Amino acid sequence: MARSPVDSRRPLTLRDVSEASGVSEMTVSRVLRNRGDVSDSTREKVLEAARMLGYVPNKIAGALASQRVNLVGVVIPSLSNLVFPEVLGGISAELDDTGLQPVVGVTAYLPEKEETVLYEMLSWRPSGMIVAGLEHSETARAMLRNSGVPVVEIMDTDGEGVDSVVGISHRRAGRQMAAAIVAAGYHRIGFLGTKMPLDHRARKRLEGFQEGLAEAGLQLADTEFYSGGSALKKGREMTQAILTRTPDLDFLYYSNDMIGAGGLLWCLENGYDVPGQLGLAGFNGVDLLEGLPRRLATMDSCRREIGAKAAQIIAGRPHSGVIGGEVIELTPVIQPGDTIRRV
Repeated sequence: MARSPVDSRRPLTLRDVSEASGVSEMTVSRVLRNRGDVSDSTREKVLEAARMLGYVPNKIAGALASQRVNLVGVVIPSLSNLVFPEVLGGISAELDDTGLQPVVGVTAYLPEKEETVLYEMLSWRPSGMIVAGLEHSETARAMLRNSGVPVVEIMDTDGEGVDSVVGISHRRAGRQMAAAIVAAGYHRIGFLGTKMPLDHRARKRLEGFQEGLAEAGLQLADTEFYSGGSALKKGREMTQAILTRTPDLDFLYYSNDMIGAGGLLWCLENGYDVPGQLGLAGFNGVDLLEGLPRRLATMDSCRREIGAKAAQIIAGRPHSGVIGGEVIELTPVIQPGDTIRRV
């Protein structure tokens, strides 16, 4: 899984933007600081060149301009999702004695918001960046690629990273869950997912899940999607909707544990025999599952370890075993709980 270590990168400068736009460095500076009298055409030329290059101005002035602050930018899609606080816990614990401090930005799964967060964080010249996911806009990728600092993309290994990558293969996780469900004797299977248009990792798990079913000669019998966030109430509503529409389903696979937990509670309250009549599984292995009447089947997504290993790379810890430009793929394990039939 290893790629060759990347060469050290030089941060972009005003000269790079000047050469790309054909405008003097002084004029570039005025445009980027929104100072002085500059024509609209020149301003647009400069801004377009900066955007295409991924140039981010340096907010550290004077004698500190060549230095970096002891901050590590951490960019995640959500704080309400129970997954990411544990990732942050792994990052924080690993950075605790390094002198580096994590600073968090939240994107709400929106590419344009990610660009804004990256721009603001990188303008302070942090010591490194930890960013959730591999899918970014071209502008965001350019900013990360030309930042001149270590970049670690986390949570996912199904794709091409900017620098270092730490995560799991979500496609493989989906295939593994499909194999476990089929082996337990389930055949009429439904999938329920939230944030599907924007959550690329959930999408990849679904794709892997469908591939795993196809290998067994099966396909999804029904799906239920919702673009909102993950919550117990939403899991209840989605479960009721799919079982009302397709009552002969014998298994429900949820994109995450939160909606899975809501679905489990709804099924038990409505008299379903779980796992005999209906099996259920989620994803992530969150601590919330320990408080349910039955333990929901799930898969540990290695989130705390992912955060810790990403922080080790940023801190340059010798025992991390990573210089840069490598992929660390962790292996999630299925936790069958009480909602998959034993075989």
